[in-house]
Amino acid sequence: MDFVFTVCDNAASEACPVWPGRPMTAHWGVEDPAAVEGTDIQKEAAFVLAARYLKNRISVFTNLPLRSLDQMAIAAQVREIGRMPGASKPRPAVA
Repeated sequence: MDFVFTVCDNAASEACPVWPGRPMTAHWGVEDPAAVEGTDIQKEAAFVLAARYLKNRISVFTNLPLRSLDQMAIAAQVREIGRMPGASKPRPAVA
C-alpha cells in the first residue's frame, strides 16, 4: 500500500498500526452516519452524504499529479483533502 486514509475520528486519535511498506497516512474524517438518530430516511440521508463527501475526496486524490509532486507536497495535499467540506469536527480529548 502507498496510502492509508482513516475516516473514523477514533482512528485519528488512536495509534494506527504499522502498515507494510510504511505508506503515507492522512485522516479524512466524516461524521459517522451510523450514529445518526431519526427516521429511516434521515439515517439513509446521512449515509448518502458521507458517501458523497468521500467520493469527492477520492476524486480529488485520484486527480493529483503524483508523479510531479515530491513527498512533502503529496503529504500536504492529502492532509488538505481531509479538510474539504464534510470534514468531521475534532472531538476534545477526555481526561
